[in-house]
Amino acid sequence: MVLYEYPFNEGIRTMLRLEHLFDRLGQLVARDSAIDHHFALATMFEIMDVASRADVKSDLLKELDRHRTQLQAYRGNPHISEAALDEVTARIDHAFNGLNQLQGKAGQALASNEWLMSIRSRISIPGGTCEFDLPAYYAWQQHEPARRRADLEGWLTTLTPLAEALQVLLGLLRESGAPQKMLASSGQFQQSLAAGKVYQLMRVRVEGSDDAVPEISGHRLMVSVRMMKPDAEGRLRPTNADTAFELTLCA
Repeated sequence: MVLYEYPFNEGIRTMLRLEHLFDRLGQLVARDSAIDHHFALATMFEIMDVASRADVKSDLLKELDRHRTQLQAYRGNPHISEAALDEVTARIDHAFNGLNQLQGKAGQALASNEWLMSIRSRISIPGGTCEFDLPAYYAWQQHEPARRRADLEGWLTTLTPLAEALQVLLGLLRESGAPQKMLASSGQFQQSLAAGKVYQLMRVRVEGSDDAVPEISGHRLMVSVRMMKPDAEGRLRPTNADTAFELTLCA
């Protein structure tokens, strides 16, 4: 099954982008080659760019606090496990405290590192990090993998609270939805949404063997899925085949 996620608002869109970048970063840092660590740095700079465009830190703190308040309302409910409630609340508190202790915006501490910023200023230029442009960076790339990895992990400690807050919030959001089996008749599917309920994320799973790619759209009143298939040149074309898929709406 292949999972596609569609955000209903800009805040969730930013969170998904950051999660995507952190996932890529984790895979690159774990590898040994200098080129992987080069792209790990490039990804770290992308995270800094996304996190600085809006007040991401403040928004995440507000969301964590909102979830914590909602969970406290379940205290004393006989249908709710107090142990499970304590475990989730502890995760939220840990993420909130770690993010709240960061000075300034996420990644701001790295902006004071002149060596990193010299790389950042040239990494988007085609061929801009050659050895004759940045000899100190070229020398760093010749270090043993373990030494480069230790440097990367040290720089990433300033971004770890952001990654943890994202993991907690997106995890809670995804757990709020229940998957349902659906059918796109002749490749088309539409569903009206319950009035008064605000959804934040839509998840669609399709069989990878079908080669179907969902074109997803939605707003507060309706969601739509149109199944597409790539032609010989890779361009997506609508398909008229009935296609089963799994739909999850997360509030």
